[in-house]
Amino acid sequence: MAPSIKEGTIPFDYPSAGKQCETWYKIVGDLSSGITPVVTLHGGPGISHDYMIQFSDLYELYGIPVIFYDQLGCARSTHLREKAGDETFWTEELFVAELNNLVEKLGVAEKGYDVIGHSWGGMFGSTWAGTRPKGLRKLVLSNSPAFMKGWTDAFGRFLEEMEEPYKSVIVKAEREKNWDGENMEEAMMAFMKKHSAKVMPPEFFKSFGFLKEDDTVNMTMWSGPSEFHVLGGLRDWTSAEKCKSIEVPTLVINGVNEGASDEAIKPYLDGIKGVKYVKFHNSTHCPLYEEKELYLKTIGEWLLEK
Repeated sequence: MAPSIKEGTIPFDYPSAGKQCETWYKIVGDLSSGITPVVTLHGGPGISHDYMIQFSDLYELYGIPVIFYDQLGCARSTHLREKAGDETFWTEELFVAELNNLVEKLGVAEKGYDVIGHSWGGMFGSTWAGTRPKGLRKLVLSNSPAFMKGWTDAFGRFLEEMEEPYKSVIVKAEREKNWDGENMEEAMMAFMKKHSAKVMPPEFFKSFGFLKEDDTVNMTMWSGPSEFHVLGGLRDWTSAEKCKSIEVPTLVINGVNEGASDEAIKPYLDGIKGVKYVKFHNSTHCPLYEEKELYLKTIGEWLLEK
């Protein structure tokens, strides 16, 4: 029997937004089943939840209800293009407030819930978890750096090792600050297949398609057009101290040759008490695609452990 699926929006009142906002969500499974649901935090910032939709299999395989949502400024949630470039608005605190509002309005804060954060989702998920939020039971930080410099250092090494002619194309674009140059798209696709996702299903491109429609969040917070230098508000971001306050069981995951390198995740492993660490040796940044069966088994069984 197909799982029940519920979609909707919840109001999110954030005074500095200047208007009433809404967060779009999707629930796969029954929140009243008695099994602790898991909330997924997508990456980006500025893409959508779609690339994570295969986490729906946690319900099929283990009966775990899964909650997806599009973060503010992304895809189906409220857009605020008028806030483009405003680093005082597009902050980690905004997305923490939105997540707290989501779990409260969906009624899971009272009953308890788990969280899976991937990439940027795990970044702000780690600092949010350090505030000891109500109802949080377990936390998964998947392919998420603990500090921004760890990510950019890894990408810098990968660029140095990139084969020609792709390396020269990217280096030239970075030097001239012209990322629309000839062959740039082909060069970046070759880079991503080595360091982001060796397998790219349609939902991967769907998430990034939303970024093309509205790049407000990404341009303000992350890289702008560059993938190798974080120029936005997250350029000095770190969770190295805040993650030490996490008190719930935490699973940290990474792959090989990815931005969330062993060095980039080390503060999580050193700072979070009782942390469990799993490395996927046949994956880069997206083991959900590259080693899907083992990845979902690892997470599903760990979430169900007492």
